[in-house]
Amino acid sequence: MRPTGDTADSADAAELSRLLRGGPFHLALRAALAARGLPLHRVQHRLAARGIKVGVTSLSYWQQGARRPRHAESLRAVTALEQILELPDGALVRLLLAPEPAPGPARPAARSYRALFSVGGTVEQLLDGMELPSDGGLHTLAHHERVRIGPAGEMLARESQQIVRAHRDGVDRYVAVHHGDPGCDVSRISVTAYENCRTGRVRCHPEAGVVVAELLFDARLRRGDTYVFGYGIEDGTGVRSGEYVRGFSYAGGQYMLQVRFDESALPVRCRRFARSGPKAARTGLADLTPSGGHRAVHLVEQAVRRGILGIVWDWD
Repeated sequence: MRPTGDTADSADAAELSRLLRGGPFHLALRAALAARGLPLHRVQHRLAARGIKVGVTSLSYWQQGARRPRHAESLRAVTALEQILELPDGALVRLLLAPEPAPGPARPAARSYRALFSVGGTVEQLLDGMELPSDGGLHTLAHHERVRIGPAGEMLARESQQIVRAHRDGVDRYVAVHHGDPGCDVSRISVTAYENCRTGRVRCHPEAGVVVAELLFDARLRRGDTYVFGYGIEDGTGVRSGEYVRGFSYAGGQYMLQVRFDESALPVRCRRFARSGPKAARTGLADLTPSGGHRAVHLVEQAVRRGILGIVWDWD
């Protein structure tokens, strides 16, 4: 249980003092923002009043550790932030000028949402609105996913269990992205946290059928830490489904996908496939053998490549 009252204030002040002494910069900035209770849009307004133009997205990237202020105008903004956040003179600038920490596990090369999905631009807009960087600071080591198809051929639900590794300090959440089938009603799609996480903010784009949800971890990770968590998404609002795909921004993790069909609606053929992008042709098509009373098929990829992997099925 989190301490309350003066104890919580004292603990937060002690943590801020520690971070201002030893860094890293982004965690010190985040702690200072939390201590003052200032949302980023108010910080942006106060900077603008001083003649300094910095976007909310840039401020978010700074506190997430996705980017570091380097240019003259950015350093001027950091000096102003020390005043706005009531910090000692030079407290944040000193952390920026200090040698960067020794590198931990390398950040894998990544592909953007736009390169993976036709709705990638919509996903990135939703992330910007939530003041979250596209790179969440995590890459997946293992992902086991189970999808249920209903009696009308609709996608009822999917459940995921993931093992992730942080490639920067301070990561405390994962962003789940769900793209429903045509005709889906995003207002009726729900996200449930199952294991070692809790549901945070959920944002939707009705026209695109996209849902973006925060899954907040029970711990804040440092670079190189691993974490296990599970969550589920209930849908069942779209038209009859013909495939399920998963996009991979990073290469190297293990992926298992199982698709289970209702006994009253069984496909006549199921195949696995890969695709390099949203408009690319399917490659690596291979028939899948049903299991579990001929109601389920699955694929296992020991080391995924950046791109799209999925299962497609024919109804008749």
